[in-house]
Amino acid sequence: MKIEILDEPEQALIDFLDKKIAEFNWANWEVSERKPLAIQIKDDKGNVIAGSSARTFGNWLLINTLWVDESLRGNQVGAKILNELESTAKARGCTLSMLDTLNFQAKPFYEKYGYITKWVQEDYPKTGCKYFMVKELI
Repeated sequence: MKIEILDEPEQALIDFLDKKIAEFNWANWEVSERKPLAIQIKDDKGNVIAGSSARTFGNWLLINTLWVDESLRGNQVGAKILNELESTAKARGCTLSMLDTLNFQAKPFYEKYGYITKWVQEDYPKTGCKYFMVKELI
């Protein structure tokens, strides 16, 4: 057995390890389906100016990203995206939503729409915070 520390690992190794963990998880989870979900808003020229990526998994909507171009912020675009995500997730049978956000990102926005901080990762990545937030989808 040879242990190697790799400062610059190849993507193929990372993909292999991710695949092995995913195989183990799928063999042991009670849920066998994870469905991707995304929303995009484009301008008249076809440029993406807002959107979100997420997935539904068992009872959960897991929100990865929600981004709105600075020129649109304050116009309820983020709220509309969040509402569409949650509505679609409920239609898929989800009862809960989870996301994380950084101290300089959108914590007050998510709180406004019913998300509650369940856990805070302090000193992330050095002096900031990462908030893990949950909402019951009613």
